[in-house]
This record gives sequence, structure tokens and C-alpha cells, in this order.
Amino acid sequence: MTRPDSNNNISADSNNPGFTSLSASAVSLAQQHVQDILKLAFEHTAQQAAVLVYDKRSELAEALMLAYSACLPQAQKIDFDAETPEFILSALNALSASDLVILVQSTNFRLEAYRLRVELFKRGLKVIEHPHLARMSGQEALHYIESLAYDADYYRGTGNALKQKIDAASSGVIDSGGAKLVFGGRFEPAKLNVGDYREMNNVGGQFPIGEVFTESVDLEDVNGQVRIFAFGDTSFKVNQPASPITLVVEKGQVVDTINTTPEFEQVLANIRADDRVVWVRELGFGMNRAFSKDRTVRDIGTYERMCGVHLSLGAKHGSYAKPHIKRGEGRHHVDVFAVTEAVRLDNEVVYKDGAWVV
Repeated sequence: MTRPDSNNNISADSNNPGFTSLSASAVSLAQQHVQDILKLAFEHTAQQAAVLVYDKRSELAEALMLAYSACLPQAQKIDFDAETPEFILSALNALSASDLVILVQSTNFRLEAYRLRVELFKRGLKVIEHPHLARMSGQEALHYIESLAYDADYYRGTGNALKQKIDAASSGVIDSGGAKLVFGGRFEPAKLNVGDYREMNNVGGQFPIGEVFTESVDLEDVNGQVRIFAFGDTSFKVNQPASPITLVVEKGQVVDTINTTPEFEQVLANIRADDRVVWVRELGFGMNRAFSKDRTVRDIGTYERMCGVHLSLGAKHGSYAKPHIKRGEGRHHVDVFAVTEAVRLDNEVVYKDGAWVV
């Protein structure tokens, strides 16, 4: 149990000795960030229809529930654990296109076979999703709240500048200090996750945001070595080995490892068992400055936004089609995080000293 501490903004909930609540100042900060997300990214006002579906199984879910409730006092608020699936679906079905749904989840809400976010998008609804919040507590919960800060100029300006450079580049290099991973050909058109939905079919998605991602048009154009300091383990949590692991990549596939760990070798074994080989697919440029090599959270889907470079291992990637990988054929998409001294697109340095410089 975490004890009260004015320095880390965490306080104990006396009504439940096994549960830790974030302080009023942490909730207030969350409220400020949520207000910016609603206003700047979603252009949503308190007068527009909204439904907030939440649970109270974790301190972070409770804090975000309070933050959204304060920002959207007119919204319908539904405790997921206190209502039936039929009641929740009825409330969501009553919404019209462009209305807003917020999902604050300690785990991941399941409503029978209903694929919630996908179905909501099909109806033209705006969606803000916060899943797996129970994986982060204490200081990690505070990092998560900081990650919700929405700097529109940074995300949209730097994000679009990165996309333009990726789309124009004919090669790239990830320098991870003593190892270089070379992308010897062109990249797929980059996709943005920067909170700018003005030209997108779906409005919203999973938060926190902050990423520009692509992959090599020809996966076999990727060769060299890359040192990784963290990876997603078999429980979908961030695993940080004592020292970086070096991946040896030939023609787009991981063919060897140096200074590896049993946990990482199990990840590779699982991929090979289903996908036969370990492809290097996504090249992700994370932009969220709340996360770094030293400021981490356990949830891999959240930490993926870390300001730096991540790659995906495995054949699965829903955003880009490849002629030799049938859609739905690959089963694995495992994020690994590169030690990154620099990133070059063609001959231009776009990342150094822990920041994007475009």
C-alpha cells in the first residue's frame, strides 16, 4: 500500500485499505488535460451528447472518471460494474453520429460479442478509450496522467513534418550506439496518431496518443543490428532487461540475438511457432514526452507512445498489406524499444538527444 506523500501526489483511501487513490492535485491535472483533449482534439463541448462508461477498480480509472465527470457534467455516466450489458448497450445505441463515448477501463470492457470501439466507429461516434489502467499505479499512474497533456502545435506540427520526411525518404538508419539498423528502401506512407481527426474516417481511439508509424515497403530491405532496452513480454507488459539486447536482422528477419534473456527468447519462440520467422515490421516514431527510457509504465499499449523509436516483431500488422503475408495470417505484433542515439532519413538527422528535431 502506498502511504500519503505530498511529493508524489498519492494518498491512501481510508475506506479501502487495499486501494490507493490519487490526490486531488493529480485529479485536477487530469481534468486540465482532459479538457484540452475534448476542446482541441475532439472539438466537443459540454452541451453535446456524451456517455461516460467507467469502472472504479483502480486508482487511475477512478481519477479519470472524476476528471471526465467534471469536464462533462451533462454526460450520462455509467458504472460498468453496476449495470447490465443490455442497459449499457441501450444507452450507447441512443446516441447519434458525432456524439461522444468515453471508455475508462481498468482492464478492457467486454459486452458479449460486441466489439465496442469498432462498432461505435461504424456508427460515426467519437470514441476516447483508456484501457488497461489497472496495470499502472503509484508513480506510473502519475506518468500516465502527464501523458494526456495535449500540445496541439507539437503533435500536429512535428507529427506532420515527420510524415512528410518519411514519405519522401528513400532510406533510413536507426543508430543505437554501436549498432545500426539500415532501412535500405522506401517506406510505406506514414500514419499519424496525433489527435488530429479532421481528415480521418474515425474520430478518436486509444489514449494516450503521440506516434507516427510506417514500415519498409519491402521488408527484406531491412538489415543490420539494433539494441533494444525494453520489449513487450508474454503478459503484454513492458520488460526491461538489465542490459540491452542486440537483434541481428537479415533481409527483414531477426536471425540472431546477442546478450539476450530467457524471457525475450520465449517471445521469439512464440512468434516462430506461429509465424515461422520473426519479421521486423512497424517502424514507430513515438512522440509522447511523458515517457522515456527512464520514465516507464508497465502497460505496453501505453508505453508504445514513448518519445523514441519502437519496432514490431512478427508478421501481424493491420495497417499495411504485404504480398507474401496474407491479411489475418500473422498472429504476433510484439513491440520492442530501441536504444536510439540518432535517427536518419536519407542523410538528415531527425532524432537526437532524446527528441525529434524536425
